Amino acid sequence: MTDTLPPLADPIGLDAASGPVVTVPLYRLAHARTGDKGDRLNCAVIAWVPAHMPLLVEQVTPERVAQLFAHRGATRVRRFLLPRLGAMNLVIDDVLQGGVTMSLGLDGHGKSLSYLVLALPIGVPQALLDDADAAIAAENAPWR
Repeated sequence: MTDTLPPLADPIGLDAASGPVVTVPLYRLAHARTGDKGDRLNCAVIAWVPAHMPLLVEQVTPERVAQLFAHRGATRVRRFLLPRLGAMNLVIDDVLQGGVTMSLGLDGHGKSLSYLVLALPIGVPQALLDDADAAIAAENAPWR
């Protein structure tokens, strides 16, 4: 399915010192929270490192997300940026196959659909990926 997505853009504003660009799933740079109302899915994508948001804004576009959900009948994707939170909210219409009370789908609430968003391929300079990995490790460190 991801082979039909538009090609990745070259990451913005990065010099050769950032290292080679590698393609990774979005979950390496962000996590997500979802909610739904009727046949509409809200998916918040939150960067592990807020400074990486320009890269996510460039590559997690409404067009790419719409293509990602085309097989589910999505008719429109709107993106709302939340720069002070290092996040964006994606509102995806007509993706829940009628909504919780209408769908025969296993997950009528759409919560598992955040994993589809988080699988979106993203081009990332190795140095930024290292930063994100460090942030994830710190977030998941055991309490002392």
